[in-house]
Amino acid sequence: MTATIVFDPLVPLSLLIVVAIIAVLGVVLAGWRGLQGWALRGLAALVVLGALAGPSYQQEDRAPLSDIVLLVEDNSASQKLGDRADQSADAANAIAAQIAARPNTEVRRVSVPDGAGDAGTELMTAIADALAEEPRARVAGILAISDGRVHDADLPIDLPAPMHVLLSGRADDWDRRLTVRNAPAFAIIGEAVTLTLRIDDLGAAPAGQTLAALDISIDGEPAQMFRVPIGEDITLPVTLPHGGRNVIRFSLPFADGELTDRNNAALIQMNGVRDRLRVLLVSGEPHPGGRTWRNLLKSDSSVDLVHFTILRPPEKQDGVPVGELSLIAFPTRELFMEKIDDFDLIIFDRYKRRGILPGLYLENVANYVRNGGAVLVAAGPDFASADSLYRSPLGSVLPATPSARVFEDPYLPTVSDLGKRHPVTAGLPGNGDWGRWLRQIDVAEPQGNVVLEGIEGRPLLVLNRVDEGRVALLASDHAWLWSRGYEGGGPQLELLRRLAHWMMKEPELEEEALTATAEGQSMRITRRTLGETAPPATVTAPDGSTSVVDLTPNGPGTFEGTYQGPDIGLYRLENGDETSVIGLGPAAPREFVETIADAVALAPAISTLRGGVVRLEDGLPRLRNVRAGRPASGRGWLGLTPRGAYETRDVRQTPILPGWLVLLLSAALITGAWLHEGRR
Repeated sequence: MTATIVFDPLVPLSLLIVVAIIAVLGVVLAGWRGLQGWALRGLAALVVLGALAGPSYQQEDRAPLSDIVLLVEDNSASQKLGDRADQSADAANAIAAQIAARPNTEVRRVSVPDGAGDAGTELMTAIADALAEEPRARVAGILAISDGRVHDADLPIDLPAPMHVLLSGRADDWDRRLTVRNAPAFAIIGEAVTLTLRIDDLGAAPAGQTLAALDISIDGEPAQMFRVPIGEDITLPVTLPHGGRNVIRFSLPFADGELTDRNNAALIQMNGVRDRLRVLLVSGEPHPGGRTWRNLLKSDSSVDLVHFTILRPPEKQDGVPVGELSLIAFPTRELFMEKIDDFDLIIFDRYKRRGILPGLYLENVANYVRNGGAVLVAAGPDFASADSLYRSPLGSVLPATPSARVFEDPYLPTVSDLGKRHPVTAGLPGNGDWGRWLRQIDVAEPQGNVVLEGIEGRPLLVLNRVDEGRVALLASDHAWLWSRGYEGGGPQLELLRRLAHWMMKEPELEEEALTATAEGQSMRITRRTLGETAPPATVTAPDGSTSVVDLTPNGPGTFEGTYQGPDIGLYRLENGDETSVIGLGPAAPREFVETIADAVALAPAISTLRGGVVRLEDGLPRLRNVRAGRPASGRGWLGLTPRGAYETRDVRQTPILPGWLVLLLSAALITGAWLHEGRR
């Protein structure tokens, strides 16, 4: 029970002050004029003013409320290093018992897990959420058991009481860390790109270690080991072996005594792109579609085109001197013998043997294909003649045999059943509603894949692989009709673009491929195949365990499945003869970038209300009471601020000057003043 006097003015305070001033002036004037009753008049005014002030005697029935102490436990991944988990759990239970033994004190235990994604330890966010659920007037202190590696320490919080940190970990902890400081997302195939790495020893690292073993692996291949310095930036040139995604893994072996090897690896995924695609186009003679290939290739700024056109065959004798036909001789020997390997693709457009390119040159082109090159033959009537390219040394790598028949009838090119699953022809715009072509060269004994068919289902576009290279045969020279809009036209540009890029081994047009895309810890596995079914994919996790993922159809020639990776790291995928690798999440999660226990990040929040930091390995601190504004920590102790909060259950107010008493006193005083002055 508490009692106080409270005031509840009957008039606004400003008006009450004005009335008081007038009363004082009146009493002073009465005294100055010598009125004997001025004192009684002043007392009467004072009674009236007191009544207007509304004084009351207030009695409250209060119930004291307990103080609340927040015990915040960091259960993030970095707290599982060494013996921190047991150390923190024992300390949390002991501190909770100390708080429970204090009179009129409650404990609220708050657990802080890893943040969503790779957010790290969000300890200050957890404290803010806990404070939002408790009355601030009852919070006597905040005790955080953590290694100090907090990733939201800059979150502004108005702390109502001192905050202390009980620091886990050991003073002699040390760790070795690998970081990638610079890694571009793209690199040109065949050209070295510079990466910057750094290896650091953190904490109480053993003295005398200046070099570390660094393993480098590309696409899961066996790693190569290098000895590199510790504590210095390492500039490393890397050359990507192929286009598309290249997964590069850098790793350090686990060193004896270090806290963890989770930050001993770095995973980089870089896309390999070609700088310039070099194409050699050989046109046998001028014809209506002669510019089809030239326009297609010149429209791509990444293509360097060398176009070789035969305007006058050697057998034509018109008396014009050769010197007047050209300014310089075309460097055929240099192109077909010395620099042929510099080209990514060679196209023969309606070319036939005329003695301009000797058999030795064409034999060299065939060897170029076997060694990894690409040749495309766009056939015209000449392909069915005695001068056909098929009857040259190049014929040994061509995917079909001409039958000497040429069809001059209109027909509609159609995608074969196999072509509906091949990336070159699958899903072409227009869905087969195209214009007709007017000529087709009959070929037989196709080798490889027939993706387009013509008259009576005869092969129209045949694709094949020869050793390391690729060849394609388009058995018509009328693709240009689509670009001219004949009978509505067709997807000529898209077809020829896909064809050229398949021959140049662009990864997105591989007909047999196993790829995966990652989003967080989940991956989507995509299997592209010419088969009608695909077996389940086998996924090998970083720890060596394997899982089987069923793949379901997702369009012609495409099968997909999803997999949730349990760990962060490099995963290997297998499906039939196809293999792939992919990295899930960062190689070194945010929790393991800094692993040595340190409360520096929390220093601003701790110092706000003079909190303290105590290492758990030095023993548990005592808890004592401190007044607000006083230092809240010292040697072996931490302070809590008792809040003295209470709950008001009942309030009673009794007026000190009831109306009848005011009327009686004021009337008596005024009457007394009048009588006193009247006797004078």
